[in-house]
Amino acid sequence: MSSEVREGQTFAGESLLVRYINFVKLPHTLFALPFALLGVIVASYSHPVTWRTVVLVVVAFTAARFVAMGFNRIADRFLDAKNPRTQNRELPTGRLTLTQAWKGVITAGLVFGLAAWALNPLCLALSPFALAWIAGYSYTKRFTHWSHLWLGFSLAIAPAGGYLAVAGTWSEPWWLLLASAAAVTGWVAGFDVFYALQDEAFDRAERLKSLVVRLGQGRAIFVAKLLHGLAIAALLVFGWGAALGWPYYVGVGIGAGLIAWEHQLVKPGDLSRLNAAFFTANGIVSIVVFLGALVDRVI
Repeated sequence: MSSEVREGQTFAGESLLVRYINFVKLPHTLFALPFALLGVIVASYSHPVTWRTVVLVVVAFTAARFVAMGFNRIADRFLDAKNPRTQNRELPTGRLTLTQAWKGVITAGLVFGLAAWALNPLCLALSPFALAWIAGYSYTKRFTHWSHLWLGFSLAIAPAGGYLAVAGTWSEPWWLLLASAAAVTGWVAGFDVFYALQDEAFDRAERLKSLVVRLGQGRAIFVAKLLHGLAIAALLVFGWGAALGWPYYVGVGIGAGLIAWEHQLVKPGDLSRLNAAFFTANGIVSIVVFLGALVDRVI
């Protein structure tokens, strides 16, 4: 029996498929995918939706996330090999070769482009910019302490993408998709600050940048609170602009409660409860918000 310590939330097994799944933590796709589907739901009030469109949205989002995570692993492979928390990932250990990693990323990029083409001309036109943005995140910790916002906006493409996939045009009112982007950006950026708490010492040693490095744990956690406050406020504004009903707001309320509870678990100097379960609970936020909107749509 192997005594190797794996990073949290990975699958056992050495098949190529399992290695690719662990390479990009594929199950984590479920945490942000609900926001893409939230865009689909809101667009469905004024535009017809087919199962073909829904499937293409899921395929496009999954492929884009594979590109983002895979490219990040490639860009950070030497840093990951030095960091005790990440040194057992697929590239540092050789479970995937660099060639295999690039093949996966390129294939996913092609799948994303084909899905965008199959959706509508606007999605196709915007797809290269989306890929460039999400791939660009991998280098942000080299030059800015605000990489968390770059990552947040990378995932904020999801609700706008879901909406545009159905509508093929910008939202009405015009600020609706901006509200969704602000919500997802704040949600993701806030928890990326928490994620960065784990690597504070390593980041300082390697001269990498983050709000934790720039501000210290206490003030960085305060900024995370502000970002999550922005996210909740933006979700409320989004619901108002989309004329969503009470089930949606119940979902937002549950999500806000989860976030508030999680903020009670982490204090400056005490990261003992900052574990895989903490981040999994955060992923539930997007699910309950989506389910609220879905229930509102079908009743």
